[in-house]
Amino acid sequence: MRSRILVLAFVATVLGLVMTSDPLFGDEGMWLFNNPPVAQLKKYNFDPTQKWLDHVRLSSVRFNSGGSGSFVSPHGLVMTNHHVGAGDLEKVSDPKKNINYLRDGFRAKNPSEEIKCKGLELNVLTGIKDVTAEVEKAVPMGTPAAAAFKLRQSKIAELEKGSADDEKNIRADVVTLYAGGMYNLYTYKKYTDIRIVFAPEKPIAFFGGDPDNFEYPRFDLDICFFRVYENDKPINSENYLRWSPHGSSVDELVFVSGHPGRTNRANTIDELKYLRNLGYPYLLNRLNRLEVLLGAWGGRSEQNMERAEEELFSIQNSRKARVGGLAGLMDPALMNRKVKEEERLKAFIASKQQSAEAASAYDVIAKAEKIRAEIIKEMTVLESGGGFNCESFSIARTLARAAEELPKPNGERLREFGDARLDSLKKQLFSDAPIYEDFETLKLADGLQFLAITLGPDSDLVQKVLAGKSPRERAYDLISGTKVRDVEFRKKMFEGGKAAVDAAKDPMIELTRLVDPAARTVRKRFENEVEEPKRQAHSALAKAKFAMDGDKVYPDATFTLRLAFGTVKGYKEDGKDVPPFTTMEGLYTRSAEQGNKGPFELPKRWIEKKDKLDLNTPFNFVCTADIIGGNSGSPVINRNAELVGIIFDGNIQSLVLDFIFDQETARAVSVDSRAIIEALRKVYDANDLVDELTGKAK
Repeated sequence: MRSRILVLAFVATVLGLVMTSDPLFGDEGMWLFNNPPVAQLKKYNFDPTQKWLDHVRLSSVRFNSGGSGSFVSPHGLVMTNHHVGAGDLEKVSDPKKNINYLRDGFRAKNPSEEIKCKGLELNVLTGIKDVTAEVEKAVPMGTPAAAAFKLRQSKIAELEKGSADDEKNIRADVVTLYAGGMYNLYTYKKYTDIRIVFAPEKPIAFFGGDPDNFEYPRFDLDICFFRVYENDKPINSENYLRWSPHGSSVDELVFVSGHPGRTNRANTIDELKYLRNLGYPYLLNRLNRLEVLLGAWGGRSEQNMERAEEELFSIQNSRKARVGGLAGLMDPALMNRKVKEEERLKAFIASKQQSAEAASAYDVIAKAEKIRAEIIKEMTVLESGGGFNCESFSIARTLARAAEELPKPNGERLREFGDARLDSLKKQLFSDAPIYEDFETLKLADGLQFLAITLGPDSDLVQKVLAGKSPRERAYDLISGTKVRDVEFRKKMFEGGKAAVDAAKDPMIELTRLVDPAARTVRKRFENEVEEPKRQAHSALAKAKFAMDGDKVYPDATFTLRLAFGTVKGYKEDGKDVPPFTTMEGLYTRSAEQGNKGPFELPKRWIEKKDKLDLNTPFNFVCTADIIGGNSGSPVINRNAELVGIIFDGNIQSLVLDFIFDQETARAVSVDSRAIIEALRKVYDANDLVDELTGKAK
């Protein structure tokens, strides 16, 4: 499950919605650690203690590049997916020396060989505090939307600044839950000295490639190991997940602790219709365009593909996920179920004479969705970056906006420039990860063409942006002329503020300043006419929902730590039983069926060492746990909090989980812990790593 969504990133992050429907269905739920599914777990005769919950929480890790992970040894060793770590493997590779860790894998035989990542930050959730009353008090009832948005953001910035501590590497985020029904202050220990320990070859980590993505059976060793350092030494990770010596078994209860990115399960019917009729089709057009662009460019040379492949895979993953989601939205049974859920809440609001805000909430949301439809294209090309799709523009915009935003009081800035976020922002901004001029030119040229198509070639803004040149010519001039890819230049601009930015006369920075008034205008309209009215309406619906069903329900996903549960269980597809486990023998059979070619070609060492493997070893397995994008890399654990697997995907039937839970055929797909040990010992001869994982290291 590729976790990074590169298109409409800003829009996706600001559409937090209310909560799931009730009654709960089966093993449904992405539960908060301060509101665990105690009642739901009684059917399994399991009662999680606070000690168990705290241990699992502190063993769990968030990758700010997108994805999840966990500590798996007392020496700061972290396990996640290969595809979560792919960007970091790519950044430390050296094409000039023909070193490609993403393709060929990597293994540090001793600590001195562990490679330091570029710009990667890991977070561990250390505290949760309910600050709902403080946030609500800051916004008096009846405050107009624009003023309410400013007051709320100011209070949130104040709370975050009061809890963050850069010297102690403490990050603080106020998380909006139930779309404004609740606000929690999350504090994190953040780590920025992260080093790569082990990664398999991409052909075995992503065996089957795009054809098998979101499918099952699967045969992927989608794992990657990092180590966390502080003061140039591995940390002492007191909380870590012990390795299960036996793995999991059919019908066994398992848990997933990870960071699901976003769900839309409590969308109103109007919101779902927007996604079905406009949002998803528009996004799919953009994804298809980018997939063709990068696929064609990557196909021209091996070097091109090395530079494009991770972004291409992410786009392919997003495209496939949205196709599945759109199919769900076009399913009459699903939509009828959502209609009945909405009618149930509407009837309760009317019969129990809930607040006037609740009574009008659906109309408010419907109006906001119409405005959203009006501005989505401008939002995409101007504020979300679709019209300027390259890292150089993103860096330049950050520099230009920092010069404008940082002199303002903390509470009045754009949220990404708040004091509590500056340390993380600077680490990303000053990363020396490689940025390739030819790839940047390709993407920016396409972005400028997309801008012209969207706003019209005769638009005054488009004419000013293109400056009398074709998109390709303009892109070349901008990319070749800018200095923003130089880290020292970025530091000089950031530290020098507006005076330095004004004096630089950098063409890419000047472009961002040209576009910024229009971009800020559409962003402000989105915040004031879409986001804030919907936040207030959904908050009122949340209160009504609480009154109807109580507070034992979970909020939609917000890329924050959640606990899911389920059982190891197969399913039926086209009338046939799909067993829950695959085996290593199945890997070789699948490869042979496809002629050991393309995405089914096995790495050389896997062919050479086949006879050393126990081919009956379970390789991948499925369970009913409730997951979504962002859960990639999440540990799968048993009742004893022992690691039995690691999430890396969902099957094709799971794509509907964005909107509604279903466990008849939807499954989370994991790498089995037994396969990891078998491969590390017998294919990679990584006995030292196995000993560390299993507690046998000296």
